[in-house]
Amino acid sequence: MSSEATEATPGSGSLADRITKPEESKPTDAPSTGEDGAPAGHNGSELAEPDYTVEVKLSDLQADPNNPLFSVKSFEDLGLDERILKGLATMNFRKPSKVQERALPLLMSNPPKNLVGQSQSGTGKTAAFVLNVLSRLDLSTPEMQSSPQALILAPTRELARQIVGVIQIMGQFLDGLVIGTAVPADSNARTGKMDCSVVVGTPGTVQDMIKRRNLNPAQLKVLVLDEADNMLDQQGLGDQCIRAKAMLPRNVQIVLFSATFPAHVYRYAGKFAPNANEITLQHEELTVEGIKQLYMDCDNEEQKYQNLVQLYGLLTVGSSIIFVRTRSSAIEIERRMVAEGHTVASLTGGVEGSQRDAVIDAFRNGDAKVLITTNVLARGIDVSTVSLVVNYDVPEEYAQNKPSGTPDYQTYLHRIGRTGRFGRIGVAISFVANRGEWEMLRKIQEHFGCNIERIDTNDWDEVEEIIKKTIKSTRAQSTFKN
Repeated sequence: MSSEATEATPGSGSLADRITKPEESKPTDAPSTGEDGAPAGHNGSELAEPDYTVEVKLSDLQADPNNPLFSVKSFEDLGLDERILKGLATMNFRKPSKVQERALPLLMSNPPKNLVGQSQSGTGKTAAFVLNVLSRLDLSTPEMQSSPQALILAPTRELARQIVGVIQIMGQFLDGLVIGTAVPADSNARTGKMDCSVVVGTPGTVQDMIKRRNLNPAQLKVLVLDEADNMLDQQGLGDQCIRAKAMLPRNVQIVLFSATFPAHVYRYAGKFAPNANEITLQHEELTVEGIKQLYMDCDNEEQKYQNLVQLYGLLTVGSSIIFVRTRSSAIEIERRMVAEGHTVASLTGGVEGSQRDAVIDAFRNGDAKVLITTNVLARGIDVSTVSLVVNYDVPEEYAQNKPSGTPDYQTYLHRIGRTGRFGRIGVAISFVANRGEWEMLRKIQEHFGCNIERIDTNDWDEVEEIIKKTIKSTRAQSTFKN
């Protein structure tokens, strides 16, 4: 199931520019800004985590903050299986992150309790829910090894496959661990039976597999929704999540994690996961650090394309993602650029599953350095080499399948959050070709209280100097705020 949508004035130019959005004490609309815990060989950052406060709201008023497991300072404190600890060591996890310190005791308590967690990528949320899943598995018999005991749902096949990768690394020393991936099959492929202990998939496919009795939910102990706000809010996905949940045992532990939780989705999450403990990150202000935000004035749609071609040399300095509004735009831009001798790839929800897998794998390993995509890749995907993001089309909300003229603020944050990964540096460039796009970009700048600097496309030498200087600097901000 794809999460793809049918889809300012000049600032000071200071490298200290950043997006900021103060929030109240409810779970905050934090951007996705980092890696989820793998070493460099698995696209991890291995960089220090920023300073932040983790706030816990306990549904059980009897919970004892003096309990030694109220917060943990080492993974050993959790009484984890030695084989899981060995897997953690291979991922270069030396001690729990702040989110893990507070979330893991709540996740792993018995009897199991539901959890709603608001936490950016890079704070260890994937590792937290994977640890909980692995610790609850019974792999003592061949029958249990082939019985689904945990179900992890993600909005896209790309994020599902990324989560599978984390489970494979962390659980590599667990004898009998079998992981199944339940994502849409190619049109000529048959979906097999899920004889595995952990299932990671997309909601529609999982629901269909349960209906067809290819996935037996009788032994499920844990249900995890990653990017839960997107899953519960998006038309279609939310309904599928509800229907999938209705097919599961009533006593299943429900874990919701997301980088952002708009208030209306947060209220709904409380109903989906009743009586849940809550974890939120409390910053004085939430920021996308290390991202230089720019925009280009374009006379028309054709000039957008010409500017993209001019940028090609810079797009391949590291890796780059170009976000467009529609599948047809992605296909057309790829066709034209390839015809002109440029090496690019496109990935949209309309592409067959195996081809999508091949494209994202090529992008991860550096065989393809420029990726044209829709919002299908705006969330959750971590590729540490991405140094430049282009908003070919400014993200826009849709009402009844028609553009509304209102900017999609959350998608903007998630898109530009594909670069500037957790202490690394990055550049985000938005193309503006008409009055409507100009107004949306102005509103984005106003909404987040940030500066988006205009760059002059009449002097491409200067454009190249600005972007290369930023990408090559050790930090996009000399005094960035943690």
